[in-house]
Parts: sequence; C-alpha cells; structure tokens
Amino acid sequence: MHLYVHIPFCLRICPYCAFYKHMLGRSDLEGFVRAVAQEAKLRLPQGYAPQTIYFGGGTPSLLSPKHLDILVEGLKETVDFSHVKEWSFESNPATFTAAKAEQWARLGITRVSLGAQSFEPELLKTLGRTHTPQQIEQSVAMLRTAGIPQVNIDLMFSLPGQTLNQWRHTLECAVSQSPDHISTYNLTYEEDTAFFEAFGADANDEDTDVAMFTMADEILTGAGYRHYEISNFARDGKISHHNLACWRGEDYYGLGPGAYGTICGTRYRNTEDTAAYTAALKAGRMPEFTQETITPADRRTELLGLRLRTDEGLPPELLREQDAGLVDMLQQEGLATLTADGRLLLTLQGRLLADEIAVQLLA
Repeated sequence: MHLYVHIPFCLRICPYCAFYKHMLGRSDLEGFVRAVAQEAKLRLPQGYAPQTIYFGGGTPSLLSPKHLDILVEGLKETVDFSHVKEWSFESNPATFTAAKAEQWARLGITRVSLGAQSFEPELLKTLGRTHTPQQIEQSVAMLRTAGIPQVNIDLMFSLPGQTLNQWRHTLECAVSQSPDHISTYNLTYEEDTAFFEAFGADANDEDTDVAMFTMADEILTGAGYRHYEISNFARDGKISHHNLACWRGEDYYGLGPGAYGTICGTRYRNTEDTAAYTAALKAGRMPEFTQETITPADRRTELLGLRLRTDEGLPPELLREQDAGLVDMLQQEGLATLTADGRLLLTLQGRLLADEIAVQLLA
C-alpha cells in the first residue's frame, strides 16, 4: 500500500500545468496542513503502514518548516511510518534553503524530485519558471549536503521553440549533476492551460517528439541510467518505487484537495477547492469527493496502458488468446519481444507507439 499527499500551492502558475493548484494568496496554511492530517484520521485505517509516501503538488517545498512539522506530526497520529521504504518530496529550485533541505533529511524524506525542466534560461522563461540554471545546480548541491539519499531531476522536451541542440545541452547539464534519477516528459498541451489556449491541442510535432525522445534514451542510457519507464531513467537501485507501484496498478490512498486514491476496486477524487476542503475537515467531516467502481474491463484497460510503459512489460495474464497474432506482428516489426515467462516488452521503437499498441490490445 502507498500514500500520496497533494500540496496545491505554487509561487506562480506555470502555463503548461493541468494539475489542481493555485497561488498561495491568503491561504490558511496551518489550517490546511491540520486538515490533511484530519483527513488521514477519517479516511485511513488506524496504523496504516504504507511502503511509500509521495508529497506532490503544486509545490510541497513551499511549506515552511513549521507547517511541514505540523503536517508530519499530524499524519503520524494515524500513519505508521516505520515500514516506509521511500518518501518522495517534490520541490522547485529557488523555493527552498539549505535549512529546509536539512529539515527534510531529519524528517526521513529519502528522495527529492527537483522540478528543473530545462537548463536554458530563455526556455525557463517560456515555461514561467522562476529559477535559473545556476539555481538548479545550487539546489542539487544543497540536497546532497543535507544528506538526502536520492535526488531526481525533472526535465521537459518539445517545448515551444526548443531545438535539438538545446535539448542535448539540457540533458548533458542534468547528467553533469550526477542525479540518481532523471525524468524526461514530452510536453503535451492540456485543456485549461495557457499553453493550450496559445498553441492549441495539435502543437506537438511528431518528428521532433521522436527525435528528442530518442536523444534522451541515447544520452541517458549511455551515461549509465536504466530506461525503466517511458519517461524515467534511474541509476542502479534508484527507481521511483512509488511511481512504479502506480504503473503496476497497486492501491494507494490520496490525501489533500484534488487528490485521487484507488482502494479495492474503487477510485475516489477529492474536491478541487482548497478552502472548502479545509473548512469541511476543520468542522470534523470529510470533504466532498466523487468515486467510481473500476470494473475488471476498466482495470485491464488501465493496466495495458500502464504496464506497457515499463521495462517489466505486460504480464501474460493480461494477454488473451486472440492477441497472439498481434504479438507475433509486433515482434516481426521489431516493436516488441516476448520473454521466456511470457511478458510482452516493447522495444525503444515500440515505446514510441505504446498508446496505439494498447488500443490494439483492447480490440
């Protein structure tokens, strides 16, 4: 089992981000963190012992040491932290200090994911980021000095106006920081974002996407990183266990406004209204949330899309007899291989077509 905690606050709203988030404004931060702890009491079984914890956002690193302490102490009234193997914490450069990084290490956070996105100053401006390339390097150094065991760097490609040389430079700069993990995300233009309004849904150029995806694989695997999921690369033993659990379709609880959770075939989603969320829990009641039952057909559909993304591949129990012809064709075309235990693994070329292949396996 796993735990996700959503912190929706941001210094500014990035034009590409479709997650539930908002600027700090006059938010009642102490009321918010106490509300999350209260949700844990109402939603989680007492003594819940997750294997992984993930604080995402938004920007969790905006929480002050005081508010983070209140949140963690409150969670520990319900959650047993003694079995946690990985505790991830999202942060952005320029939103934390050495003192904050030291606090994270003292609390037991084992993995910090740094939202760098690019090492090109002009592209950082395009993305609405407030940090510089130099601050990325300083942030990595602070995390290392504080004793954070694992550091991840998030990068984005196929940005407006981005060239292949710029992408190569960003990848090489990231590698030079020797992070344990690097994530490389192909920018998509999501509805309800400024980028969607400015560029439209069809702004991606397929040839550029392919070239940049292939370049990331070449440079990062050449630097010793395992390409264990379409967008993720890790040094030996440094994969993101929380994210891998999601790609395997394992259950997890989500806390916070806008958070999702999936437990025993039921998926829920909390209200995307931080003030209403906080007020409800302050009054001792659950916030509004929606839920749905995941049917066996729905689950297979989801697992096809998720498992095909990883280098573990698709387990044989998700393949049907009528899929044999398609599996043969994928192997003949160099898009997949079949392991001795019957797992369907996509090749690098196959990963470029993962969504299309998943759709064919649903037919």
